Amino acid sequence: MAEQRQAAERPLSPHLQIYRVTITMAMSILHRIVGVALYAGTALVAWWLIAAATGPDAYAFFQSVAGHWFGQLVLIGYTWALLHHLFGGIRYLVWDEIVATSPKAADTITWIAVISALAGTVLVWAIVFSMRGVI
Repeated sequence: MAEQRQAAERPLSPHLQIYRVTITMAMSILHRIVGVALYAGTALVAWWLIAAATGPDAYAFFQSVAGHWFGQLVLIGYTWALLHHLFGGIRYLVWDEIVATSPKAADTITWIAVISALAGTVLVWAIVFSMRGVI
């Protein structure tokens, strides 16, 4: 009879089922996802500029789409994505200077980046809505 081989007892390679998810890990993954999403958001900016250059009818159509509640939600999300990517990039620049690289300092600077992006988004849209007379 043929011998049956048993699998060698080896340690598993590290992966997401083994690692405990940390804020720095989540921020790093989200930074890359947001970077890709910004490409799609840049199409919105291009549409806005092309509509403004094309004429009043094209711009009115863009305004109607952007003024809808879903359009507003997309624009708020795009603003957050821009600010999240900005503050995440600043975080990486700080790390490039070998500053805040201990685990506690890395977590702190990551939370600062997350909170700054959220606060910045709220501030930008509070200004936008107050200029429109909504607030």
